[in-house]
Amino acid sequence: MNRFALKVILAALPLLAGAGASAQAQTPPTIYGLLDLAAGRFQNPGNPHQWRADSGRMTTSFLGFRGSDDLGGGLRARFGLETYIRVDEGAAGRSASDPFWSRTAYVGLQGQFGTSLLGRLPTPLWAATRQFNPFGDSVGFSPSIRQYFGGGILGDSRWNNSVSFSSPEPEGGQGLSYNVQFNTGEGEVGATGRNVGASVLYTSGPLSATGVWQRVRNGATPLPAGFDHQSSFQVGASYEFPIVKLYGQAGSVKTSAATGIKTVLYQLGAVVPVGLGFVLSSYGHARYESAGASSIRRTLSIGYDYYLSKSTDIYAALMNEQITNLSSANTVAAGLRVRF
Repeated sequence: MNRFALKVILAALPLLAGAGASAQAQTPPTIYGLLDLAAGRFQNPGNPHQWRADSGRMTTSFLGFRGSDDLGGGLRARFGLETYIRVDEGAAGRSASDPFWSRTAYVGLQGQFGTSLLGRLPTPLWAATRQFNPFGDSVGFSPSIRQYFGGGILGDSRWNNSVSFSSPEPEGGQGLSYNVQFNTGEGEVGATGRNVGASVLYTSGPLSATGVWQRVRNGATPLPAGFDHQSSFQVGASYEFPIVKLYGQAGSVKTSAATGIKTVLYQLGAVVPVGLGFVLSSYGHARYESAGASSIRRTLSIGYDYYLSKSTDIYAALMNEQITNLSSANTVAAGLRVRF
């Protein structure tokens, strides 16, 4: 450490001590998570079915740690670490290739200005896609999640080396908010620049609506030959009636490469309360166009989610999926989720 830096630190120590005296104590870290395990008949288009137990079909299982430090004047430091868990195998990660803290890993500051986080973070597109479909972030049953992040979007639903800023939440949860995020790329193989994403969210009574855009220039391995970037846009909305909540999404994904690919997607869905649970239904349609050829992917999911308590629910779901020139696939499964 050079002398100038040492002088700056020594001069700041009294100020830091004063700030620490006026601020509240650091909040003890919170341990939380979710475990989800399903069993049934699973199938992908063009492949034979398998009877098996599978982790994270309705929500990907995870374990997390988070905490904050009151810095005074309404300013807080925040941190979080989350790892995915494969409950059926007792292993970390969605697959063996995931880093340990693959769900999130961040530090940041929160105040009256909003929230700024740095680290590995979910993208605005992921947040919007999961919020505006009946099955949420279900990689097993949500048509939107499967069609956007299981074949449409390059890279992950999380970006490494990210910086994000979220505006303060509107008073009473009603009004307009926004989020922006970018990452640096940091020399990833085939990277052509930084990733950028932005979203706006508006809520007024039973109506919620969003618009989100992102541009990907790194993070996928391998990238298509001649790759330059991939741009995605999506709008979504939901409206809650007394007996049903309706969802809708529409979007496009365009990949600029030696052989370009354009995908147009939409999803319609509904949630109906029945007893102590909810009937979930969602239909997703994706049309892929590349080099003068096209294919269509259709996904229909129907399920029932029954809550045994605030923290525990059981569910059953049926999904039919069709892709042009491939045999149809049918999945039937039931599972249990426990939150802690």
